[in-house]
Amino acid sequence: MVSTQREREDKYDVGLHFMLPDLGGLVPAGGRIEAGAANLSSVYYDTDDRDLLRQHVTLRRRTGDTDGGWQLKVPADKARTELTLPPADREAVPDELATLVTGVALGKPLHEVAALSTVRRTQRLLDRGEQLLAEVADDLVHATVAGDVAVVSEWREVDVELGDGGEKSRRAKVATKVGKRLTKAGARPSPHASKLDRALAANQHARAADARATAERVLTEYLDAQVQAIVAGDVWLRRGLDPIHSTRVGIRRFRSTLRVFGKLLDPTAGAKLDAELSWYAGVLGEVRDRQVQRQRFAEKVADLPGELVMGPVAARIEGDLLAEQHRHRGHAMEAIDSDRYRALMATLAQWRTDPPFTTPADPRSIRKATRKAGRKANKRLTTAVADTDDAALHRARKAAKRARYAAELARPVLGKKKSKKKAAKYKKIQTVLGEHQDSVVAAETLRTLGARAGSTPGENGFAFGLLYGLELQAAQRARADATRLVS
Repeated sequence: MVSTQREREDKYDVGLHFMLPDLGGLVPAGGRIEAGAANLSSVYYDTDDRDLLRQHVTLRRRTGDTDGGWQLKVPADKARTELTLPPADREAVPDELATLVTGVALGKPLHEVAALSTVRRTQRLLDRGEQLLAEVADDLVHATVAGDVAVVSEWREVDVELGDGGEKSRRAKVATKVGKRLTKAGARPSPHASKLDRALAANQHARAADARATAERVLTEYLDAQVQAIVAGDVWLRRGLDPIHSTRVGIRRFRSTLRVFGKLLDPTAGAKLDAELSWYAGVLGEVRDRQVQRQRFAEKVADLPGELVMGPVAARIEGDLLAEQHRHRGHAMEAIDSDRYRALMATLAQWRTDPPFTTPADPRSIRKATRKAGRKANKRLTTAVADTDDAALHRARKAAKRARYAAELARPVLGKKKSKKKAAKYKKIQTVLGEHQDSVVAAETLRTLGARAGSTPGENGFAFGLLYGLELQAAQRARADATRLVS
């Protein structure tokens, strides 16, 4: 059975003769440092084209420690989620894990790509309650690339992994102090995403990014973060979980970047990728819409006086929308096993580290595009509140999203304070207009459900009409709130 845990790890490059600094004093009063040692053996699996590695996904079989077995690591924001299976006698990748990485691997077969042996010495920093704050692993690594015994390398690195005991902020503070002590002793933050990345010398994209101008690096890192969310969503969807909202947010942010900063990127490639992302977002959106509406309507019905709820209103809403949600989820599962989707994932793997820049990006171009997105959002809001067309407010909402995401992306260029202020402004507009759009969509759904109920023996459309009216009122309130936001 697959087990799951979330981990955050900082990696440091050190020389073979590096002296690990004394970590005493970094644990709270009453705490202690527990030393340990292990000899680890890890075999890594990927496709011939290193598709998992390009998406920062790691699949390995490990022996020699308490966490031995099959391990699949999927990045998500600044942490990773690790899925594990107990050790197995056979060396083939277990079906449970092979299925989960089908999308990342683009349907290609997996095989052994490298074998690593590691001599590990650990120091576990525990608080007075024996809860783990952080673990420092000093690793001497010997790597052999599969298929070419001549490619052998050896290095030493130090990993600092956040523990799982006590408050997260306290654990993060301890890990930060450990990092400072390591760098003071001569360690350097590693440019390698993983040991496998270093073994295969596949960090050339990262080196190229370091050599690029800051503005290009800002754009690349932002796109990379969105692809992480999309890739994680692929794996979780195949596990039967519900990553649809976070996946769609990643897609929206990626598409927003293509629109706002499109002049810096290849227009043909950008337009094609935008269209494919729009297709996939639409597939997931059909599922997400039903999820949101089920929760929304359940709360609305519960708030109505009992004497006004005539007939099986809640059952009608839940039954119809849940059936539609399951149907659209089936369509989503078909989509992620299609050739079209695999082509999209392959394109995202290229863009996440090497977007097709056609114009050199500089801080000025980032600021200019961000200002333009803000002006467009302001203009659309002003136009929309003066109009009676609901579609105009929806367009204004999308423009506000793009302005917000652009401000978030531009934070290294604009500065933390200015970026935060701009993002907050457009997030507020987005939220108010989102409430309007949700009410408009909800009203239309209620009209359809009410018509069904009214034509079904034993049911009554009265409550649906009442809810419909309440949604129209909510839409009007949101429109009034939007008018007050015009500056």
